[in-house]
Amino acid sequence: MNTLLLLITLLCLFIPVYVYAGYPLALWLLTLGRDKVTHRVAETRPSVALIISCYNEAAVIQDKLENALALDYPRDRLSILVVSDGSDDGTDDIVREYALVGVKLIRQEGRLGKTMGLNLAMEQLTSEVTVFSDANALYAPDAITKLVRNFADERVGYVVGAALYTDRDAGASARNENLYWRYELAIKAMESRLHSVVGGDGAIYAIRSHLWQPLDQKDINDFVNPLQIIAKGYRGIFEPEARCYEETAGDFGREIARKERIVNRSIRGLMRVKATMNPFRVGLFAWQVISHKLLRWLIPLFLLIGAVGSLLLALEGYGFFQLVAAGALVLLALAGVGHLLSDRNAMPVWISVPYYFVMVNLYSLRGIVKALRGETQVTWSSARPGQEQD
Repeated sequence: MNTLLLLITLLCLFIPVYVYAGYPLALWLLTLGRDKVTHRVAETRPSVALIISCYNEAAVIQDKLENALALDYPRDRLSILVVSDGSDDGTDDIVREYALVGVKLIRQEGRLGKTMGLNLAMEQLTSEVTVFSDANALYAPDAITKLVRNFADERVGYVVGAALYTDRDAGASARNENLYWRYELAIKAMESRLHSVVGGDGAIYAIRSHLWQPLDQKDINDFVNPLQIIAKGYRGIFEPEARCYEETAGDFGREIARKERIVNRSIRGLMRVKATMNPFRVGLFAWQVISHKLLRWLIPLFLLIGAVGSLLLALEGYGFFQLVAAGALVLLALAGVGHLLSDRNAMPVWISVPYYFVMVNLYSLRGIVKALRGETQVTWSSARPGQEQD
């Protein structure tokens, strides 16, 4: 019995280490010596539709539209569409003011969610390339130019830009999210060089329009849509020079709740495109999506089993597991201290990091449980301070 418990516990402790450290290390080794660009890139100017998704974004939509109109992409090759998911705060009235300069409003009634809004918009497009964005993501002037140059390679089906945070030093929550995102961007770059970047980014990613497939209402569009494109035999490229700028959620509670929703919807989405986990269909990408997404979402389960197993083995006198159990207790204690603090954004790093780690995994576990129950959140709103949460 002890041998089985030992093996299960070691496996459950190993998987988080592999996901967070082993997988990036393996990517680094596999891409060592490779060119930074592994596909054809050339200046090209296909017709582009920029779709901006929003719900009650009156506070930022004007800045977003001014930003979109100031992009250096030829205006006769760029159409701008705003998909409003039943906004009732005056967002639509602001968008209508830009009709004379070519901005089109697509209003979706009934609060059906971002994904259904995109389905509605894609039915009306004839552009060669579609760029997806959010109302709070402000693009660098050359962002679209940098995105579309990658489509010079016929094997490229989608291109993901780099979303950067403007408030990365504004409190402990923003610092932790920025640190995590810098880690993610490094992984995206290596994945792109090896095969394909796993998933898109709702703030800035582009696809060949003809590769769009209507999505289910419960799908998270910037994850399922890229997987569908991979399953068709195309690559997904990360373009670090296509930049946009946005704020973090600015608060631990909002950021953690956002992660729960992402895990909740993404697990279901991955099961809808299971072919991308088949190495005989997609090669190395299957390893990438399992390591980067599936195993990472399941980390809370592995940690829970690993912690219980370590405690039982520690009570049996195993010195290594006594250290593991002690470390887990210290981690939980520091997270508990963070939870009790009234101003969490002022937490020192030695408290904020354990708190962020524990809470993200706890809420990810909630997302998994909800997904197993068949509960999936389909509506969407900004996680920024002052915005209504779903």
